[in-house]
Amino acid sequence: MSIYSEISENLQKGKAKVVRALVEQAVADGCPAAEILGEGLLSGMNIVGEKFKKNEVYVPEVLVAARAMNMGIDVLKPLLAEDGVQSAGRVCIGTVQGDLHDIGKNLVKMMMEGKGLEVIDLGVDVSPETFVQTAVEQDCDIICCSALLTTTMEVMAEVVKKAEEAGIRDRVKIMVGGAPVTDAFCQQIGADRYTSDAASAADAAVELCKEE
Repeated sequence: MSIYSEISENLQKGKAKVVRALVEQAVADGCPAAEILGEGLLSGMNIVGEKFKKNEVYVPEVLVAARAMNMGIDVLKPLLAEDGVQSAGRVCIGTVQGDLHDIGKNLVKMMMEGKGLEVIDLGVDVSPETFVQTAVEQDCDIICCSALLTTTMEVMAEVVKKAEEAGIRDRVKIMVGGAPVTDAFCQQIGADRYTSDAASAADAAVELCKEE
């Protein structure tokens, strides 16, 4: 079995320390950092994402796999920077103002990182201004808004409006999601994409970044 397959398989099982040790071994063996990332860590996380979509694994398995992936990525980060490896895109994500739910947001963040996207997590109770300011300052490709309450959904419309006022709508896409959110609502407020689950959100984000 190749070391990339070993990394992928142990990541899927959530064996963080084993993944870290294997990544260190691959680096010591002279494997390119981008290959270790793509063929080992990200391929393993993609499998977890697909299984999650099909309800073959659940949130706890995704969490431990993501932790294992992050331990591997910590080893690779300085090497990837040296090699000038570009991320697939940059996203800022947060739960909108007035809403303190973060499980869905955290899952989306992990799935996006599993697709090679750089994710800036703004946390919960995030104001429209903060979303837009971060997108401008950090040169984000996408703003991702999450809401679990019908009462806070309307803040998403405000995020779209603030992005328009800031003159960034031509280059920054806006994605929305959360239990009460629908595709019709997404279109109504002028956002770019709604997805119903974390794995689909990650796929959609990669697509949107490629369109740029």
